[in-house]
Amino acid sequence: MKSRLNKTIDFSAEDGKEYISRCISGIDAVQKFSAEEILDKTINADSFTALQKFPPECADLIIADPPYNLDKTYDSTKFKKKDSGAYSEYTRTWISLIIPLLKDNGSLYICCDWKTSILIADVLSEFEQDGKLFIRNRITWQREKGRGAKSNWKNCHEDIWFVTKGTEYKFNLDAVKVRRKVIAPYRTDGKPKDWTENTDGNYRDTCPSNFWDDITIPFWSMPENTAHPTQKPEKLAAKLILASSNPGDLVIDPFCGSGTICVAAKKLNRHWCGIEKEQKYCAWTEYRLEKASADSTIQGLENGVFLERNFAVSR
Repeated sequence: MKSRLNKTIDFSAEDGKEYISRCISGIDAVQKFSAEEILDKTINADSFTALQKFPPECADLIIADPPYNLDKTYDSTKFKKKDSGAYSEYTRTWISLIIPLLKDNGSLYICCDWKTSILIADVLSEFEQDGKLFIRNRITWQREKGRGAKSNWKNCHEDIWFVTKGTEYKFNLDAVKVRRKVIAPYRTDGKPKDWTENTDGNYRDTCPSNFWDDITIPFWSMPENTAHPTQKPEKLAAKLILASSNPGDLVIDPFCGSGTICVAAKKLNRHWCGIEKEQKYCAWTEYRLEKASADSTIQGLENGVFLERNFAVSR
């Protein structure tokens, strides 16, 4: 029996039947989804099949967290590490399926580890050369979890590629500013210059860089934590969603996992659609979406400003 403080979401597909019933399944008979049919839905299906049934230019933002090129078990699915050429072709295939789904001003973010990042960069460059996508940046975010390595440097960061379909796209800078403590405050005529002074301390709301060191990996006492082996934090998802979409836009996650992207999208007043092959993870997603209706808070995001790591993690 787990501690009462342990909020980890972990139940079987059998126990989650109620939540699975809310998902779209059995899509083999579906020729094409309408835009309305996928709105605010979790689709229990293989992504490579489901994406072919989506309507064109339906997505304002796509956030993809595909399996990294590692041997990894996702409930009943085992992803086997591929050689570089095979993984590149795997990546090329799913990107080809999602490009038609993006609106002309739509954006795409792709999560990866350092090694798959190299392969994904080459594949994205191919699409850029063909004029189908534009590479805007590579975000690197720091993971504070993980064990040290005896014969190598500890791996404590991951990448996110920021790509757009066209030359005009959304980027809401004011929505993703980061609050930093001011250590050496500079004054002009005795007044703070470009920073704020109050009883809680000195701070500055500053433009975000492409290196994020303020992300907390979900752990057992956090309500967002699940037993999924590669869960992303809601705070990370919120940064991407706020920067590259507006309220009412549609955010699609083609590798949904335990639903973090969809949950963050709902909390931030966007529409969402997630595709996930595993029934158990679909159930967790729907459970989290239900909880989001009553609690729209995101750890580390308060009053429209992103705060430092490990802020208010014990709600």
